[in-house]
Amino acid sequence: MPAKHYASNGYGKDVKTLMDDANRKKALLLLIATAILWSTGGLLIKSVNWNPLAISGMRSAIAAVLILLYMRRPRFVWSAAQIGGAVAYAATVILFVTATKLTTAANAILLQYTGPIWVAIFGKSFLGEKTTRTDWLMIGAVLAGMALFFLDKLSSGGVAGNIAAIGAGLAFGWFILFMRKQKDQSTLETPLLGNIIAAVIGIPFMFGSAPELAGWAALAALGVVQLGLSYILFAAAVKHASALDSILVPTIEPLLNPIWVFILIGERPGPWALVGGAIVLVSVTARSMLMARPGTAVPLPD
Repeated sequence: MPAKHYASNGYGKDVKTLMDDANRKKALLLLIATAILWSTGGLLIKSVNWNPLAISGMRSAIAAVLILLYMRRPRFVWSAAQIGGAVAYAATVILFVTATKLTTAANAILLQYTGPIWVAIFGKSFLGEKTTRTDWLMIGAVLAGMALFFLDKLSSGGVAGNIAAIGAGLAFGWFILFMRKQKDQSTLETPLLGNIIAAVIGIPFMFGSAPELAGWAALAALGVVQLGLSYILFAAAVKHASALDSILVPTIEPLLNPIWVFILIGERPGPWALVGGAIVLVSVTARSMLMARPGTAVPLPD
């Protein structure tokens, strides 16, 4: 039967919808795996006794090598989206490491996750992606849960860290937006270029001191697993997920991040942080389940 006849009966459209649903479900699984890998960052960063910019630079250098080996022949098109995404990525990783060293792991990761609100605010004008009423409800629930973390006493010496974490959230939101702008292209070049930028920025801070052997082991894990492998998975997922999926699903990271730090280092989140974490987990899980249902996927721009 000719292809046009399939389309005229609506068959072709149904197949496309089913394929889109299947791709989105795979993307959600990849995003969950990415979040788990990302969540080891707080523990590993706190295990390295070194300048934050040096840690960030070395971590990104290792990750860049891994991504380059995986890609073999990256294609840098030097578009505004690719360059903008790389700069936003570099700012995200540098500010996050700085925040993690200056404040608690819970404060650093949760303040970074103000990112969804920036995606929601700029997504329509920048990408043409519609933010639904359900999206706004989920964002509100996520942000309300995060706000509860601030009812616990914040470290008086962590103001600079908190500011750096808020900056990381803004940068992360724009990184997601720039990545979605490249949905019809190869997107892994963007974090590769961003890691190169972060590595170059960190070079001047690597001299004068060096971490211990255990610190180098943590740096290797940061570069290979927590950053390199995670962004290979993320780049594959983001092509089939909306911008809000790409930033809301990985919010399970801030739940796991302080848990690893508490178990192995003893840095304890406050009671309000636990309540807020539960709200975030329920909200993100509910939205992910809704988005996994056939026919409920957020439409992506052509």
